Amino acid sequence: MEEPNSVRQMAAEFTNELGMKFVLMPAGTFLMGSPLNETGRDSDEKRHKVTLTRPFYMQTTEVTQGQWQAVMGVNPSHFRGCGETCPVESVSWHDAQRFIYRLNAMTGPNTYRLPTEAEWEYAARSGSQTALSNGKLTVTGCDHDAKLDRIGWYCGNSGHKTHPVAQKQPNSWGLYDMHGNVWEWCQDWYGDYPSGSVTDPQGPPSGLIRVNRGGSWWWFARFCRSANRIRYMPFDRTEDTGFRLVMTPQNG
Repeated sequence: MEEPNSVRQMAAEFTNELGMKFVLMPAGTFLMGSPLNETGRDSDEKRHKVTLTRPFYMQTTEVTQGQWQAVMGVNPSHFRGCGETCPVESVSWHDAQRFIYRLNAMTGPNTYRLPTEAEWEYAARSGSQTALSNGKLTVTGCDHDAKLDRIGWYCGNSGHKTHPVAQKQPNSWGLYDMHGNVWEWCQDWYGDYPSGSVTDPQGPPSGLIRVNRGGSWWWFARFCRSANRIRYMPFDRTEDTGFRLVMTPQNG
């Protein structure tokens, strides 16, 4: 993966006024999607080359209940008893956009946003090409998988509930819970992947359903793979769906 000179001039990480921590994702090229022989693969994961030309900051954890409460004044989560450090859930794509609008009004215009689907997978992979950021997946259902257990919460270890963020191991780029805990909304409409290489993809220009990534406490192990894609209507709210943010540098 390439690392332009501009990345060296940017801070490796920062924490905003609400205690939300972000780490820098370098610009680079990677293979998005999955190989045909990957365990648990779905048919909508056609492998293709993606180049991201601009670095961006990715939140190290999912947005927490405490962070949502600080911005919105309420807590919509089903698992409120889990505490302020647990991921906010039961929020729709539209709810996430309202949170972003208010956060930007508090801290500066057009700073925070949802990641694109390509940015999300690039960050989740953190340089890896295997099903998980720390290696191959050996199970597809709720059976124990040693590698997934180290980095994520899924139906095999969650106890049927969310957990405080950053309790498992981070990936090599310092991101927690990219595999499990709660599904994460992406900015993109859901659609078929392109047939060739692409640069800075934004997804389809229109659609009916939005992309979610990362798996959750409720779902099988195979849904926690870096390449896995699911979709929900943008107004859907489920108790295993949340999000994390991207911050685009002002000169990015």
